[in-house]
Amino acid sequence: MSLKLEPSPEQIKLEKVYREMGLTDEEFASVEKILGRTPNYTETGLFSVMWSEHCSYKNSKPVLRKFPTKGERVLQGPGEGAGIVDIGDEQAVVFKIESHNHPSAIEPYQGAATGVGGIIRDVFSMGARPIALLNSLRFGELDASARVRYLFKEVVAGIAGYGNCIGIPTVGGEVQFDPCYEGNPLVNAMCVGLIDHKDIKKGQAHGVGNTVMYVGAKTGRDGIHGATFASEELSESSDEKRPAVQVGDPFMEKLLIEACLELIHSDALVGIQDMGAAGLTSSSAEMASKAGSGIEMNLDLVPQRETGMTAYEMMLSESQERMLIVVKKGREQEIVELFSKYDLECVAIGTVTDDKMLRLVHKGEVVADVPADSLAEDAPVYYKPSREPEYFREFQAMENDIPEVDDYNETLINLLKQSTIASKEWVYDQYDYMVRTNTVVAPGSDAAIVRIRGTEKALAMTTDCNSRYIYLDPETGGKIAVAEAARNIVASGGEPLAITDCLNFGNPEKPEIFWQFEKAVDGMSEACLKLNAPVIGGNVSLYNETNGTAIYPTPVVGMVGLVENLNHITTQSFKEAGDLIYVIGETKDEFGGSELQKLTYGRIFGKAPELDLDIEEKNQKQVLAAIRAGLVASAHDIAEGGLAVAVAESLFGTKLGAQIEVSGNITSALFSESQSRFLVSVKKEHQEKFESLVDAVLIGETTNTPNLEIYANDKLVLEQEVVDLEGAWRGAIPCLLK
Repeated sequence: MSLKLEPSPEQIKLEKVYREMGLTDEEFASVEKILGRTPNYTETGLFSVMWSEHCSYKNSKPVLRKFPTKGERVLQGPGEGAGIVDIGDEQAVVFKIESHNHPSAIEPYQGAATGVGGIIRDVFSMGARPIALLNSLRFGELDASARVRYLFKEVVAGIAGYGNCIGIPTVGGEVQFDPCYEGNPLVNAMCVGLIDHKDIKKGQAHGVGNTVMYVGAKTGRDGIHGATFASEELSESSDEKRPAVQVGDPFMEKLLIEACLELIHSDALVGIQDMGAAGLTSSSAEMASKAGSGIEMNLDLVPQRETGMTAYEMMLSESQERMLIVVKKGREQEIVELFSKYDLECVAIGTVTDDKMLRLVHKGEVVADVPADSLAEDAPVYYKPSREPEYFREFQAMENDIPEVDDYNETLINLLKQSTIASKEWVYDQYDYMVRTNTVVAPGSDAAIVRIRGTEKALAMTTDCNSRYIYLDPETGGKIAVAEAARNIVASGGEPLAITDCLNFGNPEKPEIFWQFEKAVDGMSEACLKLNAPVIGGNVSLYNETNGTAIYPTPVVGMVGLVENLNHITTQSFKEAGDLIYVIGETKDEFGGSELQKLTYGRIFGKAPELDLDIEEKNQKQVLAAIRAGLVASAHDIAEGGLAVAVAESLFGTKLGAQIEVSGNITSALFSESQSRFLVSVKKEHQEKFESLVDAVLIGETTNTPNLEIYANDKLVLEQEVVDLEGAWRGAIPCLLK
């Protein structure tokens, strides 16, 4: 029970209590000006969470405005629970990605699980049925410490535990490993849902006198100040923040999904929003602000899991599986009955008012009375100083270095064992990716594919980001992140529709970090415009630093594409012997940030690979046209590890082999990470038609003998049995975890 006396407004001001909550002196002064008085403890708490970076984007807004957010298919851009894109036939796809990095660093199982739960609520709060989950994960090197292995195992278990119990397939994602994530793992969760246009709902509190209702789990003391915790660096004392991590209940959320999806068909529903970061505070303030109205709530009526909770604790709790809804006055009972069918709490706790205030009553007293717009819209916006880092100038001045390779066989085996390239089967075998039986392409290919029942269409989805390139050159790296996601979609037979992003960076108060952030967004925006993939939502996760050391800038791109016909679905595996193997795109001597560079030198340096967006667009369009014309047997984007790795991956699981002929510098031909390249296989009878459609170079063919043979200038330079390559690739992560 909380019996601690809350400090008075005078004490808050005099003893600068607000600083502990994350407000600066200037921000506190602004709050006093807005209210015309000194705020009390609860009001100070409301402002501190709503004005945190996590909720207000006060440091990132000026940069985020650069993103293209509109397009002919965009039905809902940033600003609601999730973005929505039209896919024809009065249907739409709803998707969003969010981070749960700080909670996962401290309590990895629950941190990851509640990250999944929260992103699912964002999607069904729009009225959509969630159909798929993806994720993007970053950890330190698995052989670095027992702690890294523990974080990795627990995060994967948390994602699996929540997703599997709730019955939504986890169909794709990516995992990368680098020393910079050792103290600060990244856990980004994405959810994709389907909706009919007529069912789209928004989080808005319209209609004076309408009733504000609370549905779902009871409120406890978990997650209090979670939003503020996410807006500061991790340090030795972060473990003390353990109570800020919420605990999830996927079975409760399963009931909540079904109840809310029934609720959206009721004309009594006015608005719905999930209680995510900053819980009751953000949902009530944002719903009132977006509708231009106010809300008054009686906190005595809030379902509580613990005794003696204060107004401050109830408003700032981030307990999971809760929604705030607004229903037409007089219709409350039918809504209560709907939720009681699912054994869920549904209680009227307030009303919509016309005075634009968020007013809270507790034990008969008004404990907070603040303008809703001030909380949701009027957070200060900072234009942070930005400075090009010294390291960037050094890297740009370097010549393109080609690492020395003595033994191509050994190098390929070692690359396949690198944990970022190696098979992620150990991860996705823990996920139920076939539940609901719509998964057509499971984890392990370039993109996951989920069919849309009752149609000939499907959705392709992927998450992507090579943070090493972004560290070396944020603008080029930002372009590459979007382009590579689009390449994954195209190689799977889909047309990119839009992206959602999770911008994971270090401390924005350091000018060099802010420069990385700005430049990465510039590059991403340019690629989004060129590839016609607007940004429909996402989140920013700053302060990803441990004891002053930042992660690599990691703006993860979640992309969804439309596969117009199930016949267009293409996977990366070679299909039969005698097929021709082609490379699309030019290979250059580019090793900055590459797997070979890291393997050879143990560090990364130099220039990132170049990216010409005109070439990228041309290559993607040609490949998609050839796929739609039925000319492509398999397609794979050439990414980490270069051509040799892409060919090996296309052989795994097939019983086939390949004979390849390369020219030029052998190391570059095999291991360069030049951009805008695809590896495709084509039946011989389609050769002429394929070559007339696509600018491609024929490099070899598939064989019945399960060996990989690579020739250069008529000389055999690499020969391996596929079984040995596959064994190295499949065994690497389980071996590191033992």
